[in-house]
Amino acid sequence: MIIEQENIIRKGWKTKMKVYNKLVRDLIPQIIEKDGKKFETHIADVKEYKKLMEEKLQEEVNEYLEDKNLEELADVLEVLVGLAGSLGYTEEELFEKRMEKRAERGGFNEGIVLERTWEEH
Repeated sequence: MIIEQENIIRKGWKTKMKVYNKLVRDLIPQIIEKDGKKFETHIADVKEYKKLMEEKLQEEVNEYLEDKNLEELADVLEVLVGLAGSLGYTEEELFEKRMEKRAERGGFNEGIVLERTWEEH
């Protein structure tokens, strides 16, 4: 959630402030600085980081569902890699597990919809 605020500061200067309070990619502070803007950040502790990563996953999935493009899929993937890291796994381990599961159970490429199962006695 972005909150926009207008503040009057000393000497009559007026400034617009956006409050984000969300996790951003690692290079965003440098990009903001290069644009000549001021900002405040902090480094999340482990507990906050995991919570923010889960919120970021939801945000990125929602953006993909709205825009349905490769860029948003890449953002979802980046968050998944970050989440894996927060759980102590490497990107390689995440993709190895993906391939293991694919070999054992298949992927989602064929569009198979399971409607029901039953047992006959």
